[in-house]
Amino acid sequence: MHTLLTRGNAILAYTLSVSACLTFCCFLSTVFINYKTDVSLNTIKIVVKNVPDYSASREKNDLGFLTFDIQTDLTSLFNWNVKQLFIYLIAEYETAVNSINQIILWDKIILRGDNAVLDFKNMNTKYYFWDDGNGLRGNKNISLYLAWNVVPNAGLLPCINAIGRHNFAFPSEYTTSRV
Repeated sequence: MHTLLTRGNAILAYTLSVSACLTFCCFLSTVFINYKTDVSLNTIKIVVKNVPDYSASREKNDLGFLTFDIQTDLTSLFNWNVKQLFIYLIAEYETAVNSINQIILWDKIILRGDNAVLDFKNMNTKYYFWDDGNGLRGNKNISLYLAWNVVPNAGLLPCINAIGRHNFAFPSEYTTSRV
């Protein structure tokens, strides 16, 4: 009465339905977990230069250099549904031109099973701290904070901001020496 193809289709449809239901249950088991933790940030050396931007305009823009410390323990963020964490350091500030500027200065991927205790001293930024104008020199309200994406086996990909920020100011004079 039923062909082999019909029976195979029924088995495949049932298997996919059960797999989808189990995946949804896995998602529900970790969706309400709080992935926030405390982070301690500190800046060591802060320098600002006015250098030419080698794009089409050739005008001079501010370029910030800083070294920083990060201390945090991210091991509590890992559970059976977390494959990896993508962490990144963000600098946020306000200028006369833009009400909010956000720049990613450093990032790291931590896989499940890796050491998730971060204790970095005198780290340099991984990416340039460019401003599209002259908004860094003398800026007194630069805020650093750590954020991360939790990459799960099943479920949402949340973006979490750490508890704790560090505010610092750039010097009011440009540096002319090499950094």
